[in-house]
Amino acid sequence: QVQLVESGGGLVQAGGSLRLSCAVSGTIFGINYMGWYRQAPGKQRELVASFNSGGMTNYGDSVKGRFTISSVNAKNTVYLQMDSLKPEDTAVYYCNGNFFRYGRDFWGQGTQVTVSS
Repeated sequence: QVQLVESGGGLVQAGGSLRLSCAVSGTIFGINYMGWYRQAPGKQRELVASFNSGGMTNYGDSVKGRFTISSVNAKNTVYLQMDSLKPEDTAVYYCNGNFFRYGRDFWGQGTQVTVSS
């Protein structure tokens, strides 16, 4: 089976930066799409950033210009560079992926990001 393991969360002051990583283990035969979502207390899970096999990227309106999604295919790892962080970015961040071998999405366990004012 496939596992997605996030790392890199933590506590940072407003205006600071963090980089999240998502390592994919297991045989996937390629990526249909992958992305990052987040969920703050009392709110619905929302898209932060994603990319697909065609190279198209998509960002949530609230993070455009501040966050960047990237990947290293050889390592099956996806990154989320988060700059100019704001307190409203505080949430649990989840890695999401859909792969050639399987017909469903996979999710990581989540990593907490807390931005202090």
